Amino acid sequence: MTDSISRIALTGGTGFVGSNLLERLCSEELSVLNMGRSCGIGSVMEHAFFDLGDTSFDVQGSLREIDVLIHCAARAHVMDETLEKPLDAYLQFNTDSTLRLASQAAAAGVKRFIYLSSVKALGESTRIGKPFAYDSPLAPEDDYGVSKARAEDGLRDIAARTGMEVTIIRPPLVYGRGVKANFAAMMRLAGRNLPLPLASIRNKRSMVALDNLIDLISTCITHPLAGNQTFMVSDDADVSTPELLSAMTRAYDKKPRLLPCPPSILSLGASLLGKRAVAERLLGSLQVDIEHTKQVLGWAPRVKLDDVLKEMVRDSVI
Repeated sequence: MTDSISRIALTGGTGFVGSNLLERLCSEELSVLNMGRSCGIGSVMEHAFFDLGDTSFDVQGSLREIDVLIHCAARAHVMDETLEKPLDAYLQFNTDSTLRLASQAAAAGVKRFIYLSSVKALGESTRIGKPFAYDSPLAPEDDYGVSKARAEDGLRDIAARTGMEVTIIRPPLVYGRGVKANFAAMMRLAGRNLPLPLASIRNKRSMVALDNLIDLISTCITHPLAGNQTFMVSDDADVSTPELLSAMTRAYDKKPRLLPCPPSILSLGASLLGKRAVAERLLGSLQVDIEHTKQVLGWAPRVKLDDVLKEMVRDSVI
């Protein structure tokens, strides 16, 4: 598809990943249709109104002459969900609207649909040395993961019926400038450099720097082999919780102060405090295998954890 790409459409251009991807695409002077409820960056950029929560949207007309549609918009995973039926909301935003959008894209003649899914479509944890791969079975464990997994299944069906290529990308935790939630909280904690009882944790977790994820998405726009593929993505350097916190602390030019404590005690304490989900992320493993991604695309991560953390501290974006 390298020689035939003329116009790109993007949803989610005001989100964490989408806004940075939009900036990258604009810097490369690509013709971009920004689809969302607001224009985002670049007031002169072509914009089409698109509301993921509107179950009756019709953007087929806006997608004519679009070659590649990158779908980043989604109802994000919420740790402390308050809705009575969160699955219904996730399915509406992340499954039904995604498939409606893809169907309209195919009808409009879009050649490739790039979908930002999630490792959560495969599950919540792995055993050390047994990472999720591109061909691992879908086995989501929460409502968000279910919505992403069902969207993946539906997109593959649309691709088979219409001939539109579908590319699925499954990132684990994404970090970088502008990150919020737990990662930002952990960075602030590292900056205070309090002694923490985390030295005995022996887990492994995959993460992906924002710049690495954007680079992969950009590669998938034009790469001739990216169509009808599913790609795992990470920094290709898994870290344990104490390794991550130590790297964060060093980014502040401070010496880490981690104390030993049996993980079973940490897990019990977290459960008593009603923080079981937090403990699972601190103590558990979640690894992904990106060998298929590297081999098919000839792609490799460009930035490393330590460099990104130092940049985040230097630019005060946490």
